[in-house]
Amino acid sequence: MDIANNPPVLSNQREREILDELRLAGGSSRIQFLAERLRVSEETIRRNIRTLEANGLVTKVHGGVHIADSVGEQPLHFRMSVNPEAKRLIAAKVAAMVNNGDSLFLDIGSTTAFIAVALQKHRDLFVVTNSLSVAHALATRNNNRVHIAGGELRAHDAGTFGIEALTYIERFNLQHAILSVTAINARAGFMLQDMQEADISRVAARHAQNRIIVADAQKFGRSAPITIAPPDTYDVLVTDAEPPADIRRMLEENGVRLMLASARDA
Repeated sequence: MDIANNPPVLSNQREREILDELRLAGGSSRIQFLAERLRVSEETIRRNIRTLEANGLVTKVHGGVHIADSVGEQPLHFRMSVNPEAKRLIAAKVAAMVNNGDSLFLDIGSTTAFIAVALQKHRDLFVVTNSLSVAHALATRNNNRVHIAGGELRAHDAGTFGIEALTYIERFNLQHAILSVTAINARAGFMLQDMQEADISRVAARHAQNRIIVADAQKFGRSAPITIAPPDTYDVLVTDAEPPADIRRMLEENGVRLMLASARDA
């Protein structure tokens, strides 16, 4: 199945939630864990998994389930529909941290796409990005200067990647690098699902004075295959809810300032 061009038709919201949880967990999970996360019975999860398996989206194993090998990351427009209110609150908080005339990097995450929209009233921004969505939101507006990294354009998220993109981003010295993540836990810190995205994130962080991680609270306690960089690489985490105690300790021990977004920021 080409999920980028033909997103799966899901029969109910819970099937979408199961796929979201599986991606946040790194691609696989036990049935019991999914039931606890979604606050339904294990039998309910099994029923939904049978439908997902029949559509070729997951593979059931003893006591658990994993995303089918043919299923890649969801398209950007799909991910932007997941937890959108939290992402809007985070975007408003981050926009308040950016001044007119600032220079910044924004990556291809769905939360950073919300941030680009929240920055549309700012003026004279110097923006570097590998996201067509970000570029479209901020270019030709309020005297902004927008630089988009070259390289291969991916179908499912309209992001540019490859050595050309990395080399281009290395040319800049920016005030802010605003970076999205797939998962945050106390053991590994900040993680992503995709190696190319992790490479871009590392380069952008090295070439910025203020490294800002943006993630909604659904990312807490999750795991993903790629640890981007040591947690003390980053300066700020902007999220929409207080993290669990172990993650809070991880942030404090690595000097990462926690900033909570709320409705009053919007």
